[in-house]
Amino acid sequence: MATYPNTFRLMQRGCEFLGTETAILCGAMSWVSERNLVAAISNAGGFGVIACGAMTPELLDAEIAATRALTGKPFGVNLITMHPMLFDLIAVCARHKVGHVVLAGGIPPKGSVEAIREFGAKVLVFAPTLALAKRLLRSGADALVIEGSEAGGHIGPVATSVLAQEFLPELAEEHVVFVAGGIGQGGMIAAYLEMGASGVQLGTRFACASESIAHPAFKQAFFRANARDAEASVQVDPRLPVIPVRALKNKGTELFSQRQREVAALLDSGKIEMAEAQLQIEQFWAGALRRAVIDGDVENGSVMAGQSVGMVTREQPAAEILAELMEECETALS
Repeated sequence: MATYPNTFRLMQRGCEFLGTETAILCGAMSWVSERNLVAAISNAGGFGVIACGAMTPELLDAEIAATRALTGKPFGVNLITMHPMLFDLIAVCARHKVGHVVLAGGIPPKGSVEAIREFGAKVLVFAPTLALAKRLLRSGADALVIEGSEAGGHIGPVATSVLAQEFLPELAEEHVVFVAGGIGQGGMIAAYLEMGASGVQLGTRFACASESIAHPAFKQAFFRANARDAEASVQVDPRLPVIPVRALKNKGTELFSQRQREVAALLDSGKIEMAEAQLQIEQFWAGALRRAVIDGDVENGSVMAGQSVGMVTREQPAAEILAELMEECETALS
C-alpha cells in the first residue's frame, strides 16, 4: 500500500480498531458481500464484511470458513437484529473467532451485544439518533456507523452530511465512528475524516468490483444509472413498519408496493402477527435482491444502489478502487 501520510494520520484510530491498513469498510450487501468480494477487499487493505442477511447458521458457518480460506486478513460479519436465529448466528461467529460483528437493521436485542463481546469480538452498531447512539455506546457497543439516506438498501430519513454534523462533534473524540451513505470519492472521505470520523463505509462503489459475483446485467444497470435513478421505496400502509429501501427504479419497485398491500391485508384479517408481517417483507427483499444480483433480472428484481451510483462507471478490481479512494483523499487533505 502506497503512503498517504495525511490520510493515515486521520484514519489511525479506525485502522487500529479494524486491524487494517485503511479504515474503509465495505457495506454488507446481501448476495454481493460474500467470500470473493470480502476477501478481495480485506486482501487489498480494506475491511470486508460478510452480509449474513437471511442466511441460516449452517450457511454462515460455510461462508466464514470459505472467506478464511481466501484471506488471512481481518474481516467482519454483519448480522440483522431481527433474524429469528440471531443468537445461533452469534454462536457461529464465536466458533470461528470472528473479530468484528456488525449489528444492523434495528436496536440490538437484549443480551446480543454481551454475547458477542463474551468471545472477544468487537461490536459495531448503527444508530439513527444521537440519543440512541449514546445509549448503545454506554451499554457496550465498541463502535458506531452513522449511515445517511443517500445509501443503498435499507435507509433512514436523514442525510449523511446532517448526521455527521450532529454526531461527530459529540462522539468522535471518545469513540470510533464510521460514516456511511453517498460516499463515492476520496474527497468526501477526507471531509468526514477532518470532521472527526475514524473511517468510512462504502457499498455502492464496491458492488461492481471485478471480484463481485453480481451478474453482468446487475453491474450494467449501475453503469447506466445516475443519482436520481436510485429511489427510496414507498411505505404503503402506515401500520406496516417498513424500513425504506433505496434501489434503482424498475418494475420490481411496483411489485414491492403490491407485496406490502398483500401483507397488510393478511394483518387486517388477523391471519398473521406484526412480527411475521415484518419478516415477510424482509423475505420479499431477500428474494427480489437475489433475482437481480444472481439471476440478472434487473427488471423485476431489486437493484439496490446508493445515490453515489452515478460515480460507478466501470468494473475495477477492489484494490484499484481502494487505491483510487486513498489517492483522492490524500490529495484533498494536502
